Amino acid sequence: MIRQEDVYQIGRMGKVHGLKGEINFQFTDDVWDRTDSDYIICEVDGILVPFFIEEYRFRSDSTAIMKLEGIDTVDAAQMLVNCYVYFEKKYQEELDEDEVSLNYFIGFKMIDGDNGEDIGIIADIDDKTDNWLFVVERKDGSEVMIPAHEEFISEINKEEKKMVMDLPLGLLDL
Repeated sequence: MIRQEDVYQIGRMGKVHGLKGEINFQFTDDVWDRTDSDYIICEVDGILVPFFIEEYRFRSDSTAIMKLEGIDTVDAAQMLVNCYVYFEKKYQEELDEDEVSLNYFIGFKMIDGDNGEDIGIIADIDDKTDNWLFVVERKDGSEVMIPAHEEFISEINKEEKKMVMDLPLGLLDL
């Protein structure tokens, strides 16, 4: 069984393409193209279900037309429209640190590099602007937005799921 904590979101299925079960895949991370994995995971009726990739072709830098095994008709593909698509975190281990998606770090503990204090847990990535932000949930339940800029990241420990940040003075007080 695939668990939610073992995956991270990489996109969403769009509308059906053609008559043979192909579907538009709108992705925020092309990790499925850069690793040895031959499947993606779709959330169907609240359950994480693996689908093997038969073939795909890129339409743009954020859209691909995908054909999945066992999905051979318009009706079958229609069941996947608007489903969220996930990828297993274990495949991120194959990638160099500069290739890892920011979504991979959701669930990591963020530590202040200046004093070693726990800032909070990375709950989400805000990618609505050109400058992406870590949405960090603090112990008191509040949220703080921290720039997801590589200059601020001083250490990443994948085993301990920990990220140490050297932040500009006063940033956490905003």
